[in-house]
Amino acid sequence: MSKPTLFVLAAGMGSRYGGLKQLDGLGPNGETIMDYSIFDAARAGFGKVVFVIRKSFEEDFRTKIVSKYQGFIPVEIVFQDLDSLPAGFSCPPDRQKPWGTNHAVLMGKDVIKEAFAVINADDFYGRESYVVLARALNEMQGKNNQYCMVGYRIGNTLSESGSVARGICQTDQNDCLTTVVERTWIIRDQDGLVKFKDENEQLVTVEENAPVSMNMWGFTPDYFDHSEANFIEFLNENINNPKAEFYIPWVVNNLINQGKAACKVLDTPAKWFGVTYAEDRPTVVSKIKDLVEAGEYPSKLW
Repeated sequence: MSKPTLFVLAAGMGSRYGGLKQLDGLGPNGETIMDYSIFDAARAGFGKVVFVIRKSFEEDFRTKIVSKYQGFIPVEIVFQDLDSLPAGFSCPPDRQKPWGTNHAVLMGKDVIKEAFAVINADDFYGRESYVVLARALNEMQGKNNQYCMVGYRIGNTLSESGSVARGICQTDQNDCLTTVVERTWIIRDQDGLVKFKDENEQLVTVEENAPVSMNMWGFTPDYFDHSEANFIEFLNENINNPKAEFYIPWVVNNLINQGKAACKVLDTPAKWFGVTYAEDRPTVVSKIKDLVEAGEYPSKLW
């Protein structure tokens, strides 16, 4: 049986963070968050890593990131570009924003033929989440239309430095996802309540332990075919909207609502952390240092 693949979304330029945060050294020996993700995935049983990046920083990425993994785990790179569109579509000249996370996922179709996980490059997910996800992916091998997602408790995923974007989830009695809605502005207010802005810019309070997507998904290769069909639908409706993005939750929602797929939500008590803002950096450095001192990771990964 093939080992699952880890697909890392690393094409974002980190506009809110103020730099190319995927290459920022945060560990005691300059390790990036991606380094810890690869380390955790490898010891959980993943067999390959695929990065999706922008062509413009390929040289930096190969030199500073990929070179470290030689001899540790096989690595491939694919590219997300604005012009990577289905036949019959062309990118509007005023489009600057990337097409979104599920467009990035589509870039892996030609190199991923086994069950795979999708993660963000700049999120620290925690060792236990990779173990849970690898187990689920191994059970999914050879199946179609049965996906999974690691669900974090929303109160464990916020930044002290500003708003965050999360996919807020609802589940059924079998812990299968019934809906996920991407909320792009979520904070903890001065009273300690978690709130998001809805479509009308109104603040809505959400329960502390509500499950959210941190973009840690598990799919089988048939997901690429669904994504291609959904992307055409998305472009027909949104190609002239310069801010519209083709999100993973948009596709998963569609498949669930149409009865074409099911998505198991895998619970985790893990606390997310990441560098959404530059002000987050000292906190992340401190948390990684604490994990190393507690023996969760070696002082030097490579």
